[in-house]
Amino acid sequence: MLLYLLQQESSSTELRTECAVVLGSLAMGTENNVKSLLDCHIIPALLQGLLSPDLKFIEACLRCLRTIFISPVTPEDLLYTDSSVISHLMGLLSRSRYTQEYICQIFSHCCKLQHWHSCGFNSLPQPLLCANGPDHQTILFNYGAVQNIAHLLVSTSNKVRMQALKCFSVLAFENPQVSMTLVNVSVDGELLPQIFVKMLQRDKPIEMQLTSAKCLTSMCRAGAIRTDDPCIVLKTLPCLVRMCSKDRLLEERVEGAETLAYLIETDVELQRMASITDHLIVMLADYFKYPSSVSAIADIKRLDHDLKHAHELRQAAFKLYASLGANDEDIRKKIIETENMMDRIVNGLSESSIKVRLAAVRCLHSLSRSVQQLRTSFQDHAVWKPLMKVLQNAPNEILVVASSTLCNLLLEFSPSKEPILESGAIELLCSLTQSENLALRVNGIWALMNMAFQAEQKIKSDILRGLSTEQLFQLLSDSDVNVLMKTLGLLRNLLSTRPHIDHIMSTHGKQIMQAVTLILEGEHNIEVKEQTLCILANIADGTTAKELIMTNDDILQKIKYYMSHSNAKLQLAAMFCISNLIWNEEEGSQERQDKLRDMGIVDILHKLSQSSDPNLCDKAKTALQQYLA
Repeated sequence: MLLYLLQQESSSTELRTECAVVLGSLAMGTENNVKSLLDCHIIPALLQGLLSPDLKFIEACLRCLRTIFISPVTPEDLLYTDSSVISHLMGLLSRSRYTQEYICQIFSHCCKLQHWHSCGFNSLPQPLLCANGPDHQTILFNYGAVQNIAHLLVSTSNKVRMQALKCFSVLAFENPQVSMTLVNVSVDGELLPQIFVKMLQRDKPIEMQLTSAKCLTSMCRAGAIRTDDPCIVLKTLPCLVRMCSKDRLLEERVEGAETLAYLIETDVELQRMASITDHLIVMLADYFKYPSSVSAIADIKRLDHDLKHAHELRQAAFKLYASLGANDEDIRKKIIETENMMDRIVNGLSESSIKVRLAAVRCLHSLSRSVQQLRTSFQDHAVWKPLMKVLQNAPNEILVVASSTLCNLLLEFSPSKEPILESGAIELLCSLTQSENLALRVNGIWALMNMAFQAEQKIKSDILRGLSTEQLFQLLSDSDVNVLMKTLGLLRNLLSTRPHIDHIMSTHGKQIMQAVTLILEGEHNIEVKEQTLCILANIADGTTAKELIMTNDDILQKIKYYMSHSNAKLQLAAMFCISNLIWNEEEGSQERQDKLRDMGIVDILHKLSQSSDPNLCDKAKTALQQYLA
């Protein structure tokens, strides 16, 4: 009935306005209320109402739309089904401070990074979004959001300023195009970054400080502001650290820590600076003791809310610790020495919240980059056990980080390597190499490569058995160069030390030589070819294995070709193969030398001994001495 009256042109404007107000009140109720209103197609009706000449009615419609769009049950792309809507909303921004406040709020809630699908309302013309269409940020940007909203940052209304600021924080997030534009926009002679810095000051509302810090963080991460710019180092970073302190509300501490983690994630200087600001590393430990005492929180409602959201604090702390420890060994040491830190990470790995588990694994991954910690704290707390448990049945986003961490725990100097092997890791990693997810394939093969390094023969045989020849070929023909390089690295590690080389080549020689031929003939970059020639050099170092090269004229011709290649790295790698084949002290060396001389190898060695490259020259001379001895 209300919707019917709202849409009747014959109803008085006062009545239609009242209908919009009452519908807005209904939308403020439960999520079911909002669902019912959506089912009745309230959004097209309210958008139609925005075409009215009456400002009070427009404001009531916008207020109701705002309430509906901020509900989690409303699909954001309902705003983008008709290309004229965004344009009309931009036009309404100048009508009143209420239209400004509500429209900015609608935009900031309906601006998502993902490529959303059109929601398929065929009755509405010109859908803006298709399966591969532009995302919300791009649409709003193209309709002039930056120019239309910028001047609202200096509005006399606090609410309007705040909503405009929120709008920019979502528009700029992970968006270089918006960020690069914002940095050059000025309002009343002042550039936007300067306006944001003013909004960071301590006398401004906390929400305003935080949101300005988010805008500057996004602009910095997009490369629009340098990481050593005073507005980042002296303003944004200290403001975000301030938000992590005990006296801030739970939401502010969570947002402060997560934004700071994002700001410093890739910059070692910012990580060092944050780590020594206001005892941040120790301050974050309080995130795990929340709430510290019931009596400290007078408001029982607040306590109930915070108890339900305490896991968000733990997640934020893990994220920030992960960023802090990403590069600097001293910072990692400080983090690990923070009270019960390793126990907290281990507990985090088995929390019910996926977000906390993911953040805990990220934190562990960051700390696992430390050789010292792998040998001490990681071993003392048997971190590999809960990590292996996480790897059993986790969603992909956790699997990717957990398998990256496992790669580090399998490095040869890590004491965890042995127990991980005993707990069935080979089978697990071989299954990861078959994943459709590229990052998981890379990590699976990378971990196997680390595992095979200086391993005993049994482990190498187990890896080859677990992978199967078919899967090895699959990986060697993977379209991703990372997968290919790590697979070649695995083969190189498997084919090291003579007895191992001979054993593996006696069982898998034919297939490995086939794979080597395929790669040397294929369209691959220099690094791939170099790694492949190094594998051949390892095979040539075997006692019986080298015969697989000597009896393969095709491979010998390829080695000869690469000795005269224009790239010195490839020439050098091919020379290693030749040196290993002609080495005097080994049985059958005379026959091998004669065969290679007949192929013209000695002539090439003479040429290379005159090379201007000292490495090539030395290697050629050493090889020629084998012929003279």
